[in-house]
Amino acid sequence: MTDSTQTLPVPEAVGKLYDRLTLTALNDGTFNPNIHIGFWDTPDSTATLEEAVDRLTDVLIERLLVDDSAHVLDLGCGVGGPGIRVARETGARVTGISISQEQVKTANRLAAEAGLADRAEFRHADAMKLPFEDGTFDAVMALESIIHMPDREQVLTEVARVLRPGGRLVLTDVFERAPRKAVTHPSIEKFCRNFMVTLADADDYVAMLHRAGLRLRGLLDITEHTMQRTFTELARPTAGAERPEALGQTNLPDLFRPSDMVGVDEFGCLLVAAVRP
Repeated sequence: MTDSTQTLPVPEAVGKLYDRLTLTALNDGTFNPNIHIGFWDTPDSTATLEEAVDRLTDVLIERLLVDDSAHVLDLGCGVGGPGIRVARETGARVTGISISQEQVKTANRLAAEAGLADRAEFRHADAMKLPFEDGTFDAVMALESIIHMPDREQVLTEVARVLRPGGRLVLTDVFERAPRKAVTHPSIEKFCRNFMVTLADADDYVAMLHRAGLRLRGLLDITEHTMQRTFTELARPTAGAERPEALGQTNLPDLFRPSDMVGVDEFGCLLVAAVRP
């Protein structure tokens, strides 16, 4: 559930935004197969941003509990980096979906180049209306993707439908950590508006999962491991400019300046794990 004052994303518009981001990165040579935040295990970790981004994918893999007999749905797969990593590290078969045609095209190309086209396949689809039969998947991952979807509960209900009994969901989501204010911090408001993002209501997450047919297995605030370090790393000057290209956001200063988010610690990140009973 989201705050009713937030502007809900429109799936087709989100798809066009990520078509644009993907093509821009491919054309200017700054493409990155991972476009999500990083995870540092400790405050003094010396991991690079690129290493921390892979670490967040691994944190999800650890909670998916899958092996080479599993079929995993990557819900909002981006350009395929995380899904390909799941297939490589676990041997599981991965089906990824994105609302962006360009992301899907790129993800399938990367899977083929990695020699994993038989284990990782990507399709154009809307998470609000999943094109799969009931009980198709052993696990679902949603890495920084449900933030772009207009109705979290509908998505979670679809996830519960396509999961087999005992199947697990692991996702990351964004939320406002501080008590809700009448006026959202301007940097958060700009980020959410320009990237078509809504903030989750952390207080409602357990009830929302239950209404969708899922049972909570864990809900962690991982903000201290993720958000501020990511924005600080992205804001470091490289050749006189910030480096949003490190997460696939390049030549788009109108959309995102990482330095705007440095110090805005009320912009939080949740790690959620659930199971279909």
